[in-house]
Amino acid sequence: MTSADSSTTVRLPLAQLHDLACRVLARQGLSPAHAQAMARTIVAGQRDDCASHGLYRLITCSQTAASGKVDLQAEPVVHPTRGAVVRVDARRAFSPLAFERGLPALVEAARTYGLGALVIQQCFHFSALWPEVEDITAHGLAALALTPSHSWVAPAGGHKPVFGTNPIAFGWPRPGPTPFVFDLATSAIARGDLELHRRAGTPLPPGCGVDAQGRESTDPIAVAQGAMRTFGGHKGSALAAMVELMAGALIGDWISQESLAFDDGAGAAPCHGELILAFDPIQLSGGDLAQAQQRAEVLLSSITDQGARLPSQRRHAARERSLREGAAVPRTLYEEILALAH
Repeated sequence: MTSADSSTTVRLPLAQLHDLACRVLARQGLSPAHAQAMARTIVAGQRDDCASHGLYRLITCSQTAASGKVDLQAEPVVHPTRGAVVRVDARRAFSPLAFERGLPALVEAARTYGLGALVIQQCFHFSALWPEVEDITAHGLAALALTPSHSWVAPAGGHKPVFGTNPIAFGWPRPGPTPFVFDLATSAIARGDLELHRRAGTPLPPGCGVDAQGRESTDPIAVAQGAMRTFGGHKGSALAAMVELMAGALIGDWISQESLAFDDGAGAAPCHGELILAFDPIQLSGGDLAQAQQRAEVLLSSITDQGARLPSQRRHAARERSLREGAAVPRTLYEEILALAH
C-alpha cells in the first residue's frame, strides 16, 4: 500500500483491492464465484474514480447480505437461447455473476442475428451499468443497458416516489482500448451519491429532491425520507417511465414499486430484472464496418476538437492513473472496509 495523502487517502494496487473485496464478500457468506464477480465490478468503480460505485458498495452489499433477502450461493440458470433472446434467472442472488454467465450467449446472439437481448431476472443489482456495457463493447458490439431499482424518485409534477433511479447505459466500440460509454441515472443524482452526501454531512445540490411534505430540500436525510427528483424535469421522468416498462413489465419482472415493497424496510439493494441489448455494427451496417467506424470517429472528433469532453474520458484518465499508482480510497472508508474483512 502506498500513500497519496496519508492523513486522508490511501492508494491500493488493484490486485490488493480485489483481494480485500473478495475477503469482505466471503465473510458475508457469498460463494467464491459470486465474490469474484462482484469484486471485479467493485474494483472497476474504484479504479475509475467512481466513488459511489466503488469500494463503498461493499457496505451496501454487507447490509443486503445481512437482510436475509438475497441468496448468497445461488447459481444463475442460463436458459436455452430462443432466437436473439438470452434469459438468465439470477435466482434472487446478486447480479454480476448472472451477467457474466449470460454474456457469451448474448455475444453469439448479436453476431448471429445482428442484435441480441440479455434478460436477467430476479437479481439484486447494486452496481453501475458501464462495466457491463464495456464488457460488451470489448467484443466489437454496441450495447444498451436498462434497469429499475427501488421507488425512490417522484415523477415530474409529483412529490411521491414512483420510479427508481433507473439508469441507462450505452457503449460504442472504438479502435483502441477505450470505448465511448455513458451511464446515467434518470434521477437528478445517483442514490449512491445521495448516501455519500449523507455520510459526509454535506448538502445535496439544489433540485435533487423533496422532503416528506413535498418541499424542496438539499438535506440528504430529508430527501431519503421524501423523494428524489428526475433530471431534466418531464424529460427525465419520461425516460424513467420507459426504463420501468422496458426493464420491468416487458421482461416479466418487478417495477421499482414492487422491489421496494419486497424490501419491506430491510434496507437491502433493489431486487428486479435487467435488460441488456447488444448490436453488431457489421450486420446492421450491411457489412461496411469501416464506414460505420469512420462516421462514428468523425462525430466523436467533432466533439473533442472543440474542447468538449466525451462522457467516458474522465473515467479513462482515472483508470490510467490507478493502473500506475493504485486506486485512491478515502482512509476512513478503507478502515471501515478493513473492519468488515475481519
